[in-house]
Amino acid sequence: MEKNNTGSDFLHVGNRLLEWYRNNARDLPFRQTKDPYKIWICEIVFQQTRINQGLNHYNNFIKRFPDVKTLAEAEENEVLLYWKGLGYYSRAINIHKAAQQIMNDYQGVFPAQYEEILKLKGVGKYTAAAVSSICFGGRMPAVDGNFYRVLSRFFADDFDISNSRAFTYFSELAALVMPENVGDFNQAMMDIGSEICKPKNPLCGECPINEDCIAFSLQKISDYPVKTKKVKAEDLALTYYFVHRNEQFLIRQRGDDFIWKKLFEFPSSISEEMEPFITNSKTITHKLTHKNVSIEIFNVNVTSETLWNDFIAENQYEITDIQGSHEKSFPKPLENYIQNSLKD
Repeated sequence: MEKNNTGSDFLHVGNRLLEWYRNNARDLPFRQTKDPYKIWICEIVFQQTRINQGLNHYNNFIKRFPDVKTLAEAEENEVLLYWKGLGYYSRAINIHKAAQQIMNDYQGVFPAQYEEILKLKGVGKYTAAAVSSICFGGRMPAVDGNFYRVLSRFFADDFDISNSRAFTYFSELAALVMPENVGDFNQAMMDIGSEICKPKNPLCGECPINEDCIAFSLQKISDYPVKTKKVKAEDLALTYYFVHRNEQFLIRQRGDDFIWKKLFEFPSSISEEMEPFITNSKTITHKLTHKNVSIEIFNVNVTSETLWNDFIAENQYEITDIQGSHEKSFPKPLENYIQNSLKD
């Protein structure tokens, strides 16, 4: 589709979206504030998590870390603990580092300009635009999957949303309908995309802009958005040893490399002397965004105190128990394994 250069033809669409939003906006706690810290946290939390699934996590996180200073001064492991259940733990590591960045580089004051917000660790164009527009009146569309879907259907635009230029292209397209109040417009687009213009079974009859929607008039809603590039998930095999004695077991914290950064895990190898203590094994499958993970876990019940102590001394593993494990953040499959393995 060729975009024209004036927004006047479509400005009524943006205004209609604002009117719909005023009457239908979801009642969410972060909608009652203009605090950029809270808006930033909510945008990061809900990047990969549905609102109904992540709302309690958001509330608990804000209760424990109510401002930038509190978050910046917290221990990384505690931040990870309060992120538990949300997955994609690199987000938690990044917001912790970004909070310290705000304290060090901006004297504890959240930056107001889009370009400065974009400099924060882990903040991309979408999040920077959302915070800038909602909190500071910035005129940047917060283009995400909802924008791609709503705009490509509205204009019947077949621009491939997997294209590297998609953000820029749809930002320009959004400018054609963007009204004066960009913050509410961005939130209206989020709600329309989530509640009405859904990926499957959209509620076109309830859409406030359906009379101008080209794909709807052509009855071709299912043709949009266009996405041709598909990333094939890689297969990844991992091996762990659940080394335990009585009610205690051994763990270590992962580094910054590869998956599950800074989370805790079991030993990935044992000595030959410990092999006779393997009682059984279990294979667990787990899906990540671009990986199909197969995890084989060997149960190692060490009855020799000497061998137990020698193994710990040689490898510097941390000793914990079921109660202590609640204070650590583990990858979900390992967390489930712990709960099931130590049941009476």
